[in-house]
Amino acid sequence: MNRRDLLKFITAATGVAFVGGKALAYENLPVVPLSDTGFSKEDVAFFNELGEVILPRTDTPGAKDADVGSCMAVLVADCYHPTMQKTFKEGLVTLKKRAEKEYGKDFLLLSAEQKMELLSALDEEAKAYNAKKGIWGDVAMSNPNAGAPWDEELVAPHYFSLIKQLVLFSFFTSEVGSTKVLRYVAIPTKYEDIPYKKGDRAWAT
Repeated sequence: MNRRDLLKFITAATGVAFVGGKALAYENLPVVPLSDTGFSKEDVAFFNELGEVILPRTDTPGAKDADVGSCMAVLVADCYHPTMQKTFKEGLVTLKKRAEKEYGKDFLLLSAEQKMELLSALDEEAKAYNAKKGIWGDVAMSNPNAGAPWDEELVAPHYFSLIKQLVLFSFFTSEVGSTKVLRYVAIPTKYEDIPYKKGDRAWAT
């Protein structure tokens, strides 16, 4: 999957154009010490857990196998505008509190079914939130300058959209994701009307 196709896939999966366009200029992810990202080892482990719900290991590697958490930390620190960094970090706190409120325990202690249930609900909330804000594709539709590029400094999508984008981008640009995995349908998401073209790889999920 080349970068252009990956961006189309991410937009289709989240309903929002990829945030953090600076990452597209990377041929290889820069080596950034974790201490310089503002995140901890525990944060990276949490990102990997979130990623594994969205892209679980099946007969092919999952998000943990690709260590998406490490990449996510670098992308947020190096490629996100402060507005997006704030949305992402506050969203993580909200997600953890949501798990405690609805299930009475830490997200990491939830069963696979509970994690899926929670993230599926957040995915639906994200779609509704982004639609209400007028964010869809690569344009903020509420922008008075119709058709103007989406300004990341002014409008932030739902935090779960950011999480999902980061997981997908980190996975499919990793060695594991780009070389060992067939085309993947991210969970939680439902896709329909996906045409098959002669020579296409089979879908992994």
